[in-house]
Amino acid sequence: MTNKLIHKIFYACIGMVWLVNGLFCKVLNLVPRHQEIVARILGAADSRSFTIAIGCSEIIIAIWIFSNYKMRLNAITQIAIVATMNTLEFIIAPDLLLWGKWNALFALLFIMIVYFNQFYFMQKIPQNPKHVFIS
Repeated sequence: MTNKLIHKIFYACIGMVWLVNGLFCKVLNLVPRHQEIVARILGAADSRSFTIAIGCSEIIIAIWIFSNYKMRLNAITQIAIVATMNTLEFIIAPDLLLWGKWNALFALLFIMIVYFNQFYFMQKIPQNPKHVFIS
């Protein structure tokens, strides 16, 4: 498999992670645990509104990924968000996480995938001004 193909597959998978978590888990509330985590961290009063706002933000990140716009900034933003979000969850709501405190390991793996996809695989691909999913 070429670096370019790996890079494209990772972009698609990373974008889908943000889209699924934002739309299905938070906006459509198909995983109520997410709202419970938000309630624990930000307070129960407006937890549904905050959860929807966070979900919409995650959908925007997915769109940003698929747009191929300023991808280095995008990767850095993703890493900062995932690290911050998972640190807060680890400290404040570990009992609500899917894998408990082990969630931190999966967050670290996701961060590494984002990092290597943008800063390693991207360096191995001849630069092309076209969209990452085109050509």
